[in-house]
Formats: sequence, structure tokens, C-alpha cells
Amino acid sequence: MVVDESDERAVQAAVAAETRLLDPGVRASPELVSALLDPDFTEIGASGRRWDATSILTVTSAGSVLPESPVEVSELAGAVLAPGIVHLTYLADNGGRRVRRSSLWRLTATGWRLYFHQGTPTS
Repeated sequence: MVVDESDERAVQAAVAAETRLLDPGVRASPELVSALLDPDFTEIGASGRRWDATSILTVTSAGSVLPESPVEVSELAGAVLAPGIVHLTYLADNGGRRVRRSSLWRLTATGWRLYFHQGTPTS
């Protein structure tokens, strides 16, 4: 299998952006979170609730991830679906609450932005 260098860089950029979104310091800042969300962002949360960029900012800025209990990520994988579109999957553990996560990142004029995210609880 030939690995395309630009695909590898795209996946790495999406992973770095996803990791920033999981950082408690970033999540506490609506400005920093907004810079990483696509204007058309939507999420289907682990609860089944549908979120948009405005509603998710309320949750993230309310301390959904505490510095003393950061999200632990494992099984992280990424793939370029098309030029400028990266799909990430991973398992997130936040204080014993385990959720399979799936994110679609889109390259825009301002950088990589999270376009869609979904979480599914798992044991």
C-alpha cells in the first residue's frame, strides 16, 4: 500500500485539531472552540441529542471536560475520504464514560474545521 504524503499530513492536521478540541483549556474558551468548528457544524451526541455550533459552545464552555479528568483517547484512526475531507474515529474515555467517536474534518480557507461529529456510548 502506498501512503500519500499529503493524505498523511491531512490526517495529522485533523488529529491535532481534534486533540485541541478535547483539551480542557481549549473547551473552556468559546473563541478557541469556534475557531475549530465549521460554520455548518452538527453533532449527534452520545445522548442522541442533535447539536449545532451555537448549542455546543454552551456545553463546552460550561466545563464538560475538567483539567483534573481529561479525556483519554485510544484506537485513533484517520482516513482521507476526498481532498480536504478527513474522517477520524476513536474511543474516548471521560471518567469511565466510554464513547466511540467519529468526526469529519473539512479543510477551509481558515484551516481544518470540524464539520460533523457523532458519539455512541459503549461498554
